[in-house]
Amino acid sequence: MTRIFAILFSLLLAACSAAPTVKPYRIDIRQGNVVTQEMVAQLKPGLTKDQVRFVLGSPLVADMFHTDRWDYIYYFNPGQGELQQRRLTVFFEQGKLARLAGDVVAGDKWLQETTPAQPANRIIDIPAAPKKSIF
Repeated sequence: MTRIFAILFSLLLAACSAAPTVKPYRIDIRQGNVVTQEMVAQLKPGLTKDQVRFVLGSPLVADMFHTDRWDYIYYFNPGQGELQQRRLTVFFEQGKLARLAGDVVAGDKWLQETTPAQPANRIIDIPAAPKKSIF
């Protein structure tokens, strides 16, 4: 009887070890501001802070020590895959839009979940509008 019990126990133990591993479901986590290329294309030199806020939305980070700099940060942590991070920094001079810096990707490719986007750290200088003279 103990021999039959030992054989059944060993078969049961072997059957449990061959079971596939079960992974828990993990949700996709999105944090921050989603800024598309179309939104960035609407920015022109000399826009006020209110106009930039209308186009891009409220910045994630508006530092009181650097009032002329706004940071738009976006994190995407898919349940299965690698963390993606995007950053856009908007600089103002005398309350007007001066330049942009950060990850700039053509189109909405960095929003697609199927392929992780490669960050390209670039600085975009917006040329100043020609000054109008009274004379």
